This record gives sequence, structure tokens and C-alpha cells, in this order.
Amino acid sequence: MDEVGTLAVGMAFVVSLYGLAAPLMGQRGRRPELLRSAVNAVYANALLLVVAAASLLRALLRRDFGNAYVASYTSRDLGFWYTVSAFWAGQAGSLLFWALMLAGFAALVVWRRGQHRALMPYVVATLMGTSAFFTGLLTFVSSPFARLPFAPPDGAGLNPLLQNPGMFFHPPTQYLGYVGFTVPFAFAIGALATGRLDDEWIRATRRWTLLSWFFLSWGIIFGMMWAYVELGWGGYWAWDPVENASLMPWLTATAFLHSVMIQEKRDMLKVWNLVLIILTFVLSIFGTFLTRSGVLSSVHSFALSSLGPLFFVFILLVLGASIILLVARLPLLHSRAELDSLLSRESSFLFNNLILVGAAFSVFLGTVFPILSEAVRGVKISVGPPFFNQVNVPIGLAVLFLMGVCPLLAWRKASPRSLRRNFLVPGMLGLLAALLLRVLGMTHPLALVAFALCVFVTAAILQDFHRGAMVRRSHGEPYLLAAVRLVARNHRRYGGYVVHLGMILLFAGIAGGAFSTEREVVLRRGETATVHQYLLRYEGASTYPTRSALVTAATLTVFNSGKPVAVLTPQRNIHKTHEDQPMTEVAIRSTWREDLYVILAGLGEDGTANFRVIINPLMMWMWAGAAVLTVGTLIAFWPERGEALRNRARYLVEAA
Repeated sequence: MDEVGTLAVGMAFVVSLYGLAAPLMGQRGRRPELLRSAVNAVYANALLLVVAAASLLRALLRRDFGNAYVASYTSRDLGFWYTVSAFWAGQAGSLLFWALMLAGFAALVVWRRGQHRALMPYVVATLMGTSAFFTGLLTFVSSPFARLPFAPPDGAGLNPLLQNPGMFFHPPTQYLGYVGFTVPFAFAIGALATGRLDDEWIRATRRWTLLSWFFLSWGIIFGMMWAYVELGWGGYWAWDPVENASLMPWLTATAFLHSVMIQEKRDMLKVWNLVLIILTFVLSIFGTFLTRSGVLSSVHSFALSSLGPLFFVFILLVLGASIILLVARLPLLHSRAELDSLLSRESSFLFNNLILVGAAFSVFLGTVFPILSEAVRGVKISVGPPFFNQVNVPIGLAVLFLMGVCPLLAWRKASPRSLRRNFLVPGMLGLLAALLLRVLGMTHPLALVAFALCVFVTAAILQDFHRGAMVRRSHGEPYLLAAVRLVARNHRRYGGYVVHLGMILLFAGIAGGAFSTEREVVLRRGETATVHQYLLRYEGASTYPTRSALVTAATLTVFNSGKPVAVLTPQRNIHKTHEDQPMTEVAIRSTWREDLYVILAGLGEDGTANFRVIINPLMMWMWAGAAVLTVGTLIAFWPERGEALRNRARYLVEAA
């Protein structure tokens, strides 16, 4: 099957090149048969990559250790689902996964091409050009179908760090986010190439952008969950280069999702929106480059490879072509509308955008600083968490503040009366929360501000919900029904509000980290230690083999106010395939108030056990925030009946 996979990938590369050239030639020569042929090339590319993916998956599941990729990332004792996850665990497999998803997205785009025929030649060319880059890498640089001279009796196995449910879901969701941004980028290039620079390309890709943003959000969240439970250092975000690489396109995409509303409503910020989506796509490729080039050391990245220069050249080509098109179309991108007042929704969205892009730039600067310092001084100087925290914590607070302000300001200009009406109650509640927390003993200034802002923004959102529901209630609807119909009539607005509520929970969880505490304890069997309100009693340790590892587990009984509340068993495991890499498996007791996080640091020859015990407040709020964010995104994504009718009418007019 490796020969089939190699052939399929090679043919996909050739078909992608054809799919890049045919629509451009067809458009230039007014040859509709070439345009139709390009669409068929998109489907053929998807089919070929499905065949290639099936070939690799078959080799993984059949433990074909003659395949170099299979021998490197699986072993006979690896379970079914982790064997499946080996598909994207290595360099070549993850590139095939990228190309496969892009091919699937491209097929979906051309399947629904009827509504945007004018843009499609350039959309197809952009999608297939990107596909040609990735299938070219698979064909000439990093093939998942390379054979070994002889098949070893067993494989090297999957890195134990990757054998975690979080890592099973983290790469696919993150890739879905990265790859998904190719679609709005392709439509933006189509709009620039055709000169159709109204909001058509934005309407065509709003759901693609939202879906990509959602998957990238979950990719980041799954990565945080994995780091929290698997890396055993007590945190979830370390400003690692690969973590930063996923955050940058998320920030610019978030800015884009907000700024397109201004173009749709006021026909403003056309250039800015194009710049944002180009940046988002380029940063997605940059994130892929950072993970695969190995130019920066990271626990998440692959080894140093020859892919880096090729990614760099591709990024330069994308940027160069995009900038040339953008500059050429500048005369058509002027907006007749202007900002009427600084106290308007447009202005607040613009501030929100500038802050988000500023955050992305600061993260980018801190991430690439080691590369810059090596280029200038010959020494890699890393920028640590203190830099990122010092710059981004104030930025995060400003974003949180604007999250409450933006939706309550009127378009064009807010009057003093509307400001007083919309902000008096939320502002008072925010101040009251700050005062109450201070009286209760909270002294950390940034955390105090963060919690007060969380209350302010929550009150602002709920107040707007309540007013809308009360208007409907005045027409005779019960309050609950009125609230549901309110959301049903404007999915985008109220789905966005629910997303903001999820973000508030995430911010509260992050702010809770300011009160995290840690203690190391050494205990003999039967001894106890007190950490905050918890009393931990060491019951002893045991060692036993499993199918894939030698497990050493220590048992702790946890008491709270004299009552037993949990039994925790942190572990240190030595996997058969990675005996030189002992792994810790942390034990966590989660409540809405805090996490009790216990790490088994080691066992002494004298029978003692060394534990690191960490109290992490409000961690569960973060994961709950992610769930709320999902609900809000689904609401915003769901089509409205009125919108569907408007789109159909617009299509019929254009077709006529």
C-alpha cells in the first residue's frame, strides 16, 4: 500500500498544480471548459488524498514496521486510538493530515460555488496553490510512505507525552483552525483579483471564519488541558513558541470577526479587513512553520528539519502576492463613510482591533526574538514568561473592558443619555464587586481589576438580554419565551454575547491563577501534611507492570475539615519504549473553587515519598468557559431563516 500512497500523493501534487493554473488560464482566455476542469481537479485532489490517507492509516493499524513512519511512531503494545493519533504525531503524517483537510475544504467550497461564480476561479487557484505546496512537500521532502531496508520486529512507539486524550484531539482541532483560514483568505484574494470589493467575500466566508476560529480556540484549549494534566508542572500555558504560534492567528482572527461587522454595517475598514485575513492566514502558515522547522526549541515541535526554508519561501510568496494585489486595488478600497465620534460602536470595535493586533505583534516579537538575536549577535536569547505577562496582562484587561463596552455603544454616536442608561448599572456593579473583594481581603491589584471587569461585562451582557426580552414581553410573550425568540431572531448578536460569557469565565480562571500556591512535602507512610484547608495522609506506594509501562503509584488520602474527600494516586511511569524518559502522571481533585494538584516527585530509598502539592483556584471555570464558548459559537453559526431568504434573493438577482 505504500506504493499506492506514494503514487496518490504524487498525483495529488500534479493535480494541484493543474488546479492552480487551469482556472487562471480559463479566466484569462474566457474558456469555461477550463474552469469546469479546475473544479473537477479539486474533487480529484480530494479523492487522491483520501486514498493516500487510507493507505497510511492501514499501514499504522496493521503495524507495517517496514514503513519508516509507522516504525517511528507506533509499537505493538500501543492501543487502537493512540495508533490512530500516530497519523498526525509525526512530521510527514501531520503534513498529509493538513493536505487532506485542505482538499476536503476545497471540495466543499467548489460544491457550493453557485453563489459566488465570479470569485471562484481565483478562489480555486488559491486553494489549489496552497495544496500544491503541501503535496509538494509530501512528494519531494517528507513522505509518510518511505520504506526501511528491513522491517524491525517492533516500532519505537508513540512518545508517552502524546498518549493523552488531550493530545488526541489537540492537533486535529488546531489543524482544522489553521486550514480553515485558507478559505476566507482565498475569497479575499478572489475579491482583490476581480475588484469585487464589497462585502460579498465577507458574507461568503463568515461561517468559514467562525468555524475556523472555533476549531483553533478548541485546539488551544485542548493543548492547555494536555499541558495541565500531562506535563506535570502545575500550569497550562508557558508562552512556549508553538503555543504562541497558535495564539497569534487566533488574535488576528478574533479582530477580523469583529471588524467585518463595521464593513457590513458602515462600509468601512475594507483595507483593514483584507489585511487582517491575510495576516491570519500567514500566521497560520507561520505556526505550521515553527512546529515543523525546529528553529525554536519547544516541547511541542518536531525535530530540526529541512522544511523551514521552504515554509519561509512560501510565506514570502503569499505575502508578496497579497501585498501587490492589495496595493493595486487601493483606489477601489476607499470608504465614503467616516468615524462620526470616538464614542461610537465603530470606534470601540476599532480600538478592540488595535489592541488584539497589538497583542499578536507583541507575542510575535517575543517568539521570534531568539531568531533575531542569533542573526544579529550569534546567540539565541529567549524571552521568558515575565516579558509576555508584563505586556499581555494589561492588554488582556483592556480587551475584557471593551468586551463590555462595545456592544452597548450606539452606531455612529452615543449620546450622554444612552451612555448613562447603558453603563450606570454595570459600572456600579463592577465597582461594588471591586469594593467587596477588597473588603474580603483581595490585595492583588491586577486580579482585583480582572474580577471587577468580569462582573461589569457580565452585567452589561445580561442587561442587554433583559431589555430585549422585556420589549418582547410587553407584546404579551412570557419572559422565557421572549428571551428564546430574541436569540432566535438574531443568532449572530446573541451568540456573540454567549461567546463573551464564555470568555469571561476563561478570564476569571486565568485571574484565579494569581492566587495559586505550591508546597513540597516529604512523607513517610502514615504521616500527614497540611496544605491550606487540606490534610494529606500518605498511605504507601506500589509498583506494578502494565501492558506498556512499569507504574509506580503513591496513595494519598485527602481530608477537608476532618472528613475524607478523596484518594489521590499520583504516578511515575517508565514506558517500555522510552525507558530513559520517566513520566509523571499527576493526580487532580477538581471543584468549582479550586484544583488540588499533586505530583509524585520521587520515592526515597528510606521509604519516604516526595510530593509537590499545588492549589490552583478556579481552574474548572476555564473549562466551563470553553463549553459556554462552544454553545455561543453554535448559536452564532446557526443560519437564520431571514438570512437564508436574503441570500437566495441576492443569488437570483446576480444570476439574472
